[in-house]
Amino acid sequence: METHVKVVGVLHIALGTLGVLFALFTFLAAGTLAGIVGASADADAMRAIPVIGLFGTLAGVFLLILGLPGIIVGIGLLYMKPWARVLGIVISALDLIHIPFGTLLGVYGLWVLLNKDTEPLFRSGVASAPPALP
Repeated sequence: METHVKVVGVLHIALGTLGVLFALFTFLAAGTLAGIVGASADADAMRAIPVIGLFGTLAGVFLLILGLPGIIVGIGLLYMKPWARVLGIVISALDLIHIPFGTLLGVYGLWVLLNKDTEPLFRSGVASAPPALP
């Protein structure tokens, strides 16, 4: 089961990283759109710039809030931290609504982290360092 836990950790890091990258893209897109709108001399367009900025910022922050916990949980799972198992169960349950990849990760994560053979791994702290990458 240790291998499964590490796979779940890596997958949470990957999905969280995609969320953070998408958040950064959202910030960039909103800024670019506001710049394009601001380049026109129309008075109505000038009123739209703060709205574009506000919604772009809110969307980016929302995506960051969704992505960062996955990265944190993934790192904790690689180190077999006891708190990471509990938080991993919560994040996996929340991932179920992110169709299709989040659903697959959520089901797999719940199967791994709720397995009776997994709990002792987190009590004993089997891994002191994450696995070496090839």
